[in-house]
Amino acid sequence: MAIRNFNEETLTAEVLRRIEDTSNPRLKQVMTSLIKHLHSFVREVRPNPDEWMTGIRFLTDTGHWSDDKRQEFILMSDTLGVSMLVDFLNYQAQAGMTESTVQGPFHRRDAPEYPLGANVAKDPPDGEPCVVRGTIRNADGKPVAGAALDIWETGEHGYDTQKGDGNAMDLRGIFRTDAEGKFWFRCVKPVAYSVPCDGPVGKMLMATGRHPMRPAHLHFMITAPGHDCLVTHIFVKGDKYLDSDAVFGVKESLVVDFKKNAAGEWEASYDFVLKPSKQARKAA
Repeated sequence: MAIRNFNEETLTAEVLRRIEDTSNPRLKQVMTSLIKHLHSFVREVRPNPDEWMTGIRFLTDTGHWSDDKRQEFILMSDTLGVSMLVDFLNYQAQAGMTESTVQGPFHRRDAPEYPLGANVAKDPPDGEPCVVRGTIRNADGKPVAGAALDIWETGEHGYDTQKGDGNAMDLRGIFRTDAEGKFWFRCVKPVAYSVPCDGPVGKMLMATGRHPMRPAHLHFMITAPGHDCLVTHIFVKGDKYLDSDAVFGVKESLVVDFKKNAAGEWEASYDFVLKPSKQARKAA
């Protein structure tokens, strides 16, 4: 029975009643949970009208700061730990498989493809020269030939999308493993950097006494037939922000020792183990 005279205890039930005819079961589940938790949050915090409007303005500003080169809502999700929580719940690497971590807001779908050994850094490079190499294997330890590695990183002056010509490609590219599952490429040594803090998310970090820094890392998105897409990083061992990453993305298994080689370049090696897809597991 509909209620016309609501109060703070009966309102939630009426809002839920009005979505009872939602035809999509998953949408109904999500909306039901959202309404319940949102109403509980308001009852707990008891915001006054000015505080409520501050929250509305924050979300509005976050939308205004988002475009095709910067996604402030992803940044908000990352810095509140929501992105990592979604990652924990979904990828769930088994023992021996490479762990995933956050994608972040700086991936680009149109990165160029390079031959193995190529350098993704433009000349002059935005950082110290570095060589990264390794092998991609499946859960049985067999090499995965032809796997695509989409890699991207920041230089000493930021990601390419943050520079003057935001359309120019730098420090990103796609490589494919050889017949033995091996890969190698040149880049610059990853450096620690600040997440964008000139927008509403940056103001939130400062207001809550947090720093905006991410430890030095290199992004990977690895795809191969019969395997789940792996989105992960490798982090530089010894970085001072490993224990306080602004987006909570560090996992011990992804921390790698970068060392100088005989040529005076930085060098790192990491072997990835992919997770089989659901279809592959069913067929096994």
